[in-house]
Amino acid sequence: MRKIFLDTETTGLDPKQGHRVIEIGCVEMLGRQLTDRKFHYYLNPEREIDAGALEVHGINLDFLQDKPLFGDIAAEFLDFVRGAELVIHNAPFDVAFLNAELLRIDLAPIETICDGVCDTLRMAKELFPGKSNKLDALCTRYGVDNARRTLHGALLDAELLSEVYIAMTRGQGSLDMELAGPAPSGKNRAARAANKKPPRVLHASADENEEHRRLLSQIREENKGKCLWLEIEKDN
Repeated sequence: MRKIFLDTETTGLDPKQGHRVIEIGCVEMLGRQLTDRKFHYYLNPEREIDAGALEVHGINLDFLQDKPLFGDIAAEFLDFVRGAELVIHNAPFDVAFLNAELLRIDLAPIETICDGVCDTLRMAKELFPGKSNKLDALCTRYGVDNARRTLHGALLDAELLSEVYIAMTRGQGSLDMELAGPAPSGKNRAARAANKKPPRVLHASADENEEHRRLLSQIREENKGKCLWLEIEKDN
């Protein structure tokens, strides 16, 4: 039930070449609802930043000179993510950098701290094969406002990813709610059944029905003419 949406910015593309993490941003979600808990630090990488990376995130070394080292914030970071599922766009990239940082201070890999890693880039490629599945493209596809994203930033990207993830996994909310609490005993189930009121039926408005049709048409267009809901409606 607890998810941490995470993003990093780095000095370059490959931790095996000594590149370092310069920013970590995380936001917490419980039961498909964002909480107010966030984790965000800029970090001193103790090395130069590649020109290509600087063009992406705009974070220069002068700005980072007085920032903490990764080792200074590692314990706080691990406490924040411990036991949660990490949700990351292009997870192998960020996980490799985090594990390289942890290895430098003789700590175990991030996978041993967290309850799994979800790669939303892989999810998006399965949903939209052959299409651009960068974060900006997904924001556009799902109607997530990314106007503030003129440059990459770890905390902003983590926040945007959480909104994209909710849209990508639309329909799972009821399942999460069912799993949220312990199952009631037999006596409690009987009491609840006896006191249960008939459900209130709320019918969709004309505008909501039109929005539903628009969404189905968009899904069909993005999946080469295939949309399960439209096929079911046609059969019925």
